[in-house]
Amino acid sequence: MYEQNEAHQQWLERFIAGLDAFAGTVHVQRGDDLYLTAAHNIPPNVVQIVAHVPHGKGMAGVAQVKKAPVQTCNLQTDASGTIKPGAKAVDAQAAVALPVLDADGNVRAVVGVAWRREGEIDADQEQAMMKAAAQLP
Repeated sequence: MYEQNEAHQQWLERFIAGLDAFAGTVHVQRGDDLYLTAAHNIPPNVVQIVAHVPHGKGMAGVAQVKKAPVQTCNLQTDASGTIKPGAKAVDAQAAVALPVLDADGNVRAVVGVAWRREGEIDADQEQAMMKAAAQLP
């Protein structure tokens, strides 16, 4: 079940605007799994699907396990198996899942960002986004 966190929602909307992105999510880690706490421009049926993300599933789950960003050039055409069908319902193309690590290097959340354009995110931009995502309240 989706329980919106108002502080996460406000932060996410500012974060997305700063990246000129279209959509995004915040999932916090509870136990081994991820739980949605904020969503922007995510269709209601997708919100229901991603309200709970099992450990290691989808882009967010893979970023959680790898403790590293996971990206796709195009959500709509990605054939890697990492992109789940629900993600394709988001009207976006390029996307990245950014793990948010605590001081001990453990994942405390995963921030997802998507754009309405196709493209790859270079390593410098990815690291800048990771640093910015670490500011999640």
